[in-house]
Amino acid sequence: MKNQPRSNRKDKPAQEPDNPFEGPRGAAGARAAVVVPVLTGRHRDESGAQLRRSPEARLEEAIGLAAAIDLEIVSSGIVTVATPKPGTLFGSGKVEELAAIVKAEEIELVVVDHPLTPIQQRNLEKALHCKVLDRTGLILEIFGDRASTAEGTLQVELAHLKWQKSRLVRSWTHLERQRGGLGFVGGPGETQIEADRRLIQERINRLEKDLEQVTRTRELHRAKRKKVPQPVVALVGYTNAGKSTLFNRLTQAEVFAKDLLFATLDPTLRRVTLPHGRDVILSDTVGFISDLPTHLIAAFRATLEEVTEADLILHVRDISHEDTEAQAADVAATLNALGLEQAQSSRLIEVWNKVDKLSDEHRQTLLAANRIDEGPVAVSAVTGEGVADLLARVELRLAEDSLVYELRLAPEDGEGLAWLYRNTDVLRRTDGEEGISLRVRVGERRKGEFTTRYRGVFTEIDEGAAD
Repeated sequence: MKNQPRSNRKDKPAQEPDNPFEGPRGAAGARAAVVVPVLTGRHRDESGAQLRRSPEARLEEAIGLAAAIDLEIVSSGIVTVATPKPGTLFGSGKVEELAAIVKAEEIELVVVDHPLTPIQQRNLEKALHCKVLDRTGLILEIFGDRASTAEGTLQVELAHLKWQKSRLVRSWTHLERQRGGLGFVGGPGETQIEADRRLIQERINRLEKDLEQVTRTRELHRAKRKKVPQPVVALVGYTNAGKSTLFNRLTQAEVFAKDLLFATLDPTLRRVTLPHGRDVILSDTVGFISDLPTHLIAAFRATLEEVTEADLILHVRDISHEDTEAQAADVAATLNALGLEQAQSSRLIEVWNKVDKLSDEHRQTLLAANRIDEGPVAVSAVTGEGVADLLARVELRLAEDSLVYELRLAPEDGEGLAWLYRNTDVLRRTDGEEGISLRVRVGERRKGEFTTRYRGVFTEIDEGAAD
């Protein structure tokens, strides 16, 4: 373990955790230690992330997660675990070493970057005399801190309750008490732990009903959007890949963007105009992360359905990160969990972001390799390099199911001209005395309306003629 400099604090005895139902929320500035267990031998394959990432990269990410809720990291380190202990995960010697660090550094919270069973969490808290949080619990705390809308709050609370329900074993002796029996039949009555589980389940049921309404509302909104010509383009990617910065660059919006894990939680939609005038709806979504808890994915399914229903998906990667390949694999796994197999490549464009952090030579090589028709698109959301190439690729991909027409409108047909600009891509326009000559690209959604409205004045041309 690596100890950080201690701040001036009054000595105080280590204390047992408070109410075990209260997590470290609101504990901004609490002194914390971050521990990354690295399993070896035959246990190594228990965590997919361990097969793809270096221990140092995992430690850096774990510290970033802890910093995302403003914890003061005073100690951090990597711990090799040859044989995971059922009761504590770590061996007795390592637990004693951690306890000594906790006492010496007056640590209030230990973050273990690994899933812990309820029994392991309880035993570690007893042995270390402080609160212990595993990776899932930490992600839940971050999500709880980031949720800013009613929908986001509902989703976080549902995920947290489902996680908490399985960990009631953490509670202390009050869970062994029994309540009196009901009715005329005697008996042991209902134990406190059973009552707690029942109350949590009742709250979960109410939240699920509320989120069902959210899902129905989103479905109505999507159905309404499908009646208008704007396709939806969703940004996805590993947390902190730069999605919100790219979103702001493309939309000229001011969505919160910071070098911080899970800076964005609630989805945001804005309109973007492509090079030939076509409008699309761009959606910024929550970032993915390795070992994302399944119940978190389930709780956020209503939000993530914006991705599954999108016409096009932009997978934003931090190409400057040493673990960019592992991060891409984690995003692919999450997309697969949502039912979006990687085989659906026609709906996905890889965006290699943060080229500004690379060497000049490497950056120029990647930018020069940008093509309008295939391969990843290198960009810098900060400087704007490569963004024009990305917009051109988006426009081309969305146009693959479109047809190109030429037509001539009367000079006074302002309404017909306005309809074309609203509902098609105007590729070329020539104004003359005899009228307005146009070449337009019409998407599948508007093809029927276009052919009915302009019957007799348009001519379909070869797709290559649009180049």
